[in-house]
Amino acid sequence: MKKIISLIVIVLFFVQCTTVPITGRKQFNIVKDENVLPASFAQYRGFLEKNTLSNNQSATIMIKDIGKNISAAVDRFMRNNNMLKEADSYQWEFNLVEDKTINAWCLPGGKVVFYSGILPICKNEDGVAAVMGHEVAHAFAKHGQERMSQGQLQAIGGVAVALGTMGKEEDTQLIWNLAYGVGSNVGMLAFSRKHETEADKLGLVFMIMAGYDGKEAAEVWVRMSEKTAGGGGPKILRTHPTNEDRIKTLRAYLPEANRLAAKYNAQSK
Repeated sequence: MKKIISLIVIVLFFVQCTTVPITGRKQFNIVKDENVLPASFAQYRGFLEKNTLSNNQSATIMIKDIGKNISAAVDRFMRNNNMLKEADSYQWEFNLVEDKTINAWCLPGGKVVFYSGILPICKNEDGVAAVMGHEVAHAFAKHGQERMSQGQLQAIGGVAVALGTMGKEEDTQLIWNLAYGVGSNVGMLAFSRKHETEADKLGLVFMIMAGYDGKEAAEVWVRMSEKTAGGGGPKILRTHPTNEDRIKTLRAYLPEANRLAAKYNAQSK
């Protein structure tokens, strides 16, 4: 039984392995859009009903305009690269919520929320575009669906370990299950960090395509470092790369992002 489950896991991984556009990273995804997007849109509506939208009209307009510009760049890329079905599946929406939390997020399908607390970190329109590009990139690369798929694969692996240690002493079963649990969870954190780095790079390309200054992306994280200095724990246990790592990555990737943005914008001419 253990061998059968292991074979199923291997087959699932290779059969359902797709490629993230632009970065070329291979990803495992068995979650279909039609199964997750309705729930994502419903969750977004529920969040907006329970939270207070900002009454800062100028800031709200800025968030919506920048979101529209960057999502339009993403849409152009998809339609120019034979991703018509994907382009049609997104229902882009951008809202600013009155909350001091320094955060922003995007649900599968293109539903974005900015918290008012992140605006001082963004500082200017280019900074907002950097954060917006990053969040939109999560939806573009289908990181949410990939994480769901990884969770399902992790669950199958847990069953395999349980079956493989069946009949062995209780201490042996406990050791193997604990080792699998710790190892797989740390592995999932590594996937999370990989997603964040990928979203940083994709977001940089998208913000430049939309006409914003890519140099500001690294500066957002410089300001974030000044605001949230210290803490975070060991790198291996982080869900996100360190601020310092993100600054280095964004500065190093900027020339390539500029090149790619010019290339993809030229496709629309």
